[in-house]
Formats: sequence, structure tokens, C-alpha cells
Amino acid sequence: MKRILILHASLGAGHLNAAKALAAAFQQLPDVEVQIADTLAYANSLYRGAITQAYKQLSEKIPLLYKAFYEGSDISDLDKSLDSNLVWAKLERPFFKELGQLVRTFDPDAIVCVQQIPSRLLQLLEQEDQTSKPQYVVVTDVIAHSTWINYGVAGYFLPNSLSRNLLIQRGLNPDVLHVTGIPVKLEIMQPKTKEETRSHLNLPHDRPVISLFGGGLNPRRVRSMVMDLLDSPMPMMLVVAAGRNEKLEEALEDLTAGTHVRLRKVGTIDYVDDLVVASDLIITKAGGLITSEILARGTPMIIVDPIPGQEEQNADVIAAAGAGVQLRLLEMVGPTVQYLLRHPERLAEMSQAGLELGHPRAALTIAEHILQDLESSGVRSSNPSSPATFVQ
Repeated sequence: MKRILILHASLGAGHLNAAKALAAAFQQLPDVEVQIADTLAYANSLYRGAITQAYKQLSEKIPLLYKAFYEGSDISDLDKSLDSNLVWAKLERPFFKELGQLVRTFDPDAIVCVQQIPSRLLQLLEQEDQTSKPQYVVVTDVIAHSTWINYGVAGYFLPNSLSRNLLIQRGLNPDVLHVTGIPVKLEIMQPKTKEETRSHLNLPHDRPVISLFGGGLNPRRVRSMVMDLLDSPMPMMLVVAAGRNEKLEEALEDLTAGTHVRLRKVGTIDYVDDLVVASDLIITKAGGLITSEILARGTPMIIVDPIPGQEEQNADVIAAAGAGVQLRLLEMVGPTVQYLLRHPERLAEMSQAGLELGHPRAALTIAEHILQDLESSGVRSSNPSSPATFVQ
């Protein structure tokens, strides 16, 4: 029986979703026990509150400052980035006194980190608490920021070849860099048709379906987009998913269907994948997990309001591949939707590009790789001084 500990940090829903996808993948394989843990749950309340509020305020309220911090902290020199992450770990370690106990109690055969905080803390846990275990890092951003890179990592699982090439240029050993894609729900591997999902969701078959995932967007800006779309002269079905964003639900409360456009407003849903398959086009922000799920299904995207930093990079990669378009002017959303609906050949090209970029099997590929490493006893040393992980 192999025991796998998956560590995330509850800064946004994406890391948790990646952890859940990986856990489900490991559970598909024989003789595996899995535990998911939120690293921040093992921090004291002072640190947890401060880091959560800082992330939320910077990314949502002061995005330009967040971008400056994100880009300014991306260190291209490998040795300097490793030392910087180790310094951060030493500063954070006093706030995580219970994390070592978690690792000792569960006693995993391997630890998988889907966020930077647990990965850098493990460097110190190994030294102080004798909890040394093979560590793997699953990068959930389309480009790996230097904060993902730490001593003693047995393998990195990356979203694409671009990210791998950039890490090789920074000096990492190519042997520990594996292009697998970002782990998404296993459900996405199951074949589904547009006709089946529309029937299941009671969506029309006689007109295009446009879905807007607005949970992470500014309610005022989503309302503006929806109002423009409701004025469209082209028949369509518009589905707006607000998620847990209660302010967005309030902002849309008085809006009703247009002359040619039907409207459905939903909150938190458990059928995101069905809605992705049922849609001809999706309007969304550029979170790594949601865009990975959409790419894996080949549904074209219009990306709006990416958070400066990693989401802008996600949007750039998707747009460059031809799987979506990125719009800065919200006034262009309505005209772009109409243009794409009038040009089904363009939508077909975007769909094909998405399928080529997507990795529906990513979670299983990662789980199988880690278990094969453990079975063959080929896991590289997790000693922080080991040169095996890095090309110096």
C-alpha cells in the first residue's frame, strides 16, 4: 500500500481542484491511500489571515501592484531563486509548527505539492523534523514562476513544453521536468456529446449556447457584458454562472431575456463539465484550472479580465495557440461573440487548437509516473544539497 500526501494552499479554488483531481487519479490505481491537506490549515491564524487577505486584496483590489510583485519576484538566476525561496521558507517556518506533525503522522511514501508554499516549507521540514520523503511539484500555472523551484524536488509536472523549455534555460535538469498538463477532473476523459449534455441540462438545440463563468469577475463588469449580449440581434442562449459570487447574483437580478437572446442565471453548479461540452463558446477569466478544463474539451474561449501575472500568461498562451481570444475592452465581447458565431469555421479551428493544447488525462499520467518511480526505487534523493535535481 502506497501512501500519498497531496498538499495545497487555499489561495483560490484552482489549487484545491488540482489536488482533488490528483487524489481521484491515485484512487483509480491499486493499493494507494491518499490524503489531501490544506497547508494553511496547519499555520497559525495570524499568518493564515495575513496571507489570505494579502492575496485577495492585491489580486482583486490592486492588480497592478500584484503584477509588479509577481514579475519582480520571478528570479531568472537558478541559484538566487533557490536561495530566495529558502529564505522565504525560513521566515514562514515558525508559523507552521504543526505541519511536520502532519507528515510524521500520515507517514507518506511521497508528497505532491500543487502550490508553492508547502513545497518550499518541505525543505526545512526534512532538516528539522526528519520527515524526508520524495517530493513532487505539480505546477498549476501555464508558466512556472521561480517560486515553484526548490531544493530536493524529485520531479516537476508541467503544463506545456514552453514551461519546460524555460526551466531548462534556467538550469534545471531536463530529466526531472515532465510535460503532463495541469490535472483536471477525471470526468473530462469521458466522451460526451453536445446533444446529450444540452438535453440533460435542458438547453436548446436550435441556437448557439454561450456560457459566461463570472464567479471570479467584477460584478459591475459582468453586468455590462451581459447587457450587451442581451441586445444581440443573433439568436442565442446565454448562461451566466455566478459561482459563489453573491454580489454578482445581486447585480444580475433584474436582467431578463432579450428579444433574441434567452438568459439563464445560475449560482454554484456541480455540472461545469457538462456546461462546457454543451457550449459553443465560453467567456471566462484565465484561471489555470478552469482554462485547462475548457481546453481539454476543445470549447473555444473568450478571455476577459485576467489577473495580472500568471493569468495574463495563461491568456497569452491560449490566444497564441489559437484556442481563444483575449479581450481588454469589454465593449468588444458582444461583437466578438457575434463574429465568431457568424464564422463557424473559425470556431472549429479554435476547438481543434484547444484539443491540441489540452490534457484530459493529466491527473492519471502524473499519478502513474509517481507510482512507477516509487516501485522502481528510482526517486532521486531529496537531500537539499543533492545536485541530482539541478544542473549547476
